[in-house]
Amino acid sequence: VSFLIPECGILPEMLKSTIADVGEYYLVRNLLLHELVTHEFIDTFVKKGSCYALTYNTKIDQDNTAALLPTGKLILSVDKDTYEELGLQGRPSQYSGKKVMRHIITIDLTDSSFHPDSKKHKRVLWALKEKKPLEFDFLLAWSNTGAEGSTLMSYFPKNQIQALKPKITFSTLRDLQCPVLQSNELQGKPEESCSTEELFEWLGAVFSQVSLDNKSSSFLSTYCCPQPNTIVEQAFLCTITGFIIPEKIIQLLEKLCCYFDEPKLAHWLTLTVHGFADSPVSWRESEHGFHKGGENLYNFVVFRNLDYWLQMAVGTNDACPP
Repeated sequence: VSFLIPECGILPEMLKSTIADVGEYYLVRNLLLHELVTHEFIDTFVKKGSCYALTYNTKIDQDNTAALLPTGKLILSVDKDTYEELGLQGRPSQYSGKKVMRHIITIDLTDSSFHPDSKKHKRVLWALKEKKPLEFDFLLAWSNTGAEGSTLMSYFPKNQIQALKPKITFSTLRDLQCPVLQSNELQGKPEESCSTEELFEWLGAVFSQVSLDNKSSSFLSTYCCPQPNTIVEQAFLCTITGFIIPEKIIQLLEKLCCYFDEPKLAHWLTLTVHGFADSPVSWRESEHGFHKGGENLYNFVVFRNLDYWLQMAVGTNDACPP
């Protein structure tokens, strides 16, 4: 997650507290996948809040991967051999080509027919525990609705789980060339404002620390800020890296909108959220693929009058966002 505020030198206290409260997440080593489908885990975490899990250090185009969504659906992306060994119902990956080498299996942990005594639950548990045990390192996060009870830290053995905090970096960009934007001009106007596409490309350059000077001697980039533009004395850039749940991103977006409650020099600000390149899903439950890259991200541009732009982007092997 990254946000950029032009004409901002000092971060407001309300944003500082929101960033500090972005929450921790957990790394669980050598977790057998069947432990996520036990009725104890489902009753404790899946049904009492929003539980998120994603396999760690797995490659979507090479390895078996899994993700647990807050909807209670466990989605597996497995190779052909694993799929045949598991014997669970799935569908061919839409990015397999003519020869199907990967399958997607979806298990709804909250389905009424998936109770502990059901044939479906016993079948899934047997497949994952006895037939083909799958073991991964998992990133886990849980947002409950205020209910007291277990925590992820107490649920798993101490030698298996590690609490992690997102990495936060702040930087002040001085004399930054910024495109001129008008909230009601998505396509831009010659000599008046830049388009959404030009802004998106410019943001990529800023986040990647690419020079905007367009020097002919540069071997890396001849990119320059789109026209028209203005030079801002200083801009504030913050990047938060980690397994960040949507509830925290919504809180951050709301606080950023409150930034304009008091008179400010900034005319707009941006919030960019990058998904994991090797997640088996991108938007909602859409299958995520990896061609030359696993990009999936969205960007909010919030204006002083609280108009906003929402930009969404995916890689080649992905369906268009909803």
